[in-house]
Amino acid sequence: MDEKNPLKAVHCKIFGIVQGVGFRYSAQAEARRLGLVGWVRNCSDGSVELYAEGSSAQLRQLVVWLHHGPPGAEVERVETKDAKPAGTFQRFSIT
Repeated sequence: MDEKNPLKAVHCKIFGIVQGVGFRYSAQAEARRLGLVGWVRNCSDGSVELYAEGSSAQLRQLVVWLHHGPPGAEVERVETKDAKPAGTFQRFSIT
């Protein structure tokens, strides 16, 4: 872990019944509640893709939330990779 730069980033892909159930809006609300910045979007394969930046603790909390999502979602799996923080986002948005 690089203690000099506390900003971390994750790139996630969420599979299951995650479109048409408010997943993006709920993920945006959760990310903003945690103080994260980045984006979330639907993918053509029926999954949801998410990129978030923040502290390790904030990101861990978001990833835990992604494994169940909002009511109505049925998350089968979450693929999470560490990413290099861009440091250019001002908020968390739906794209």
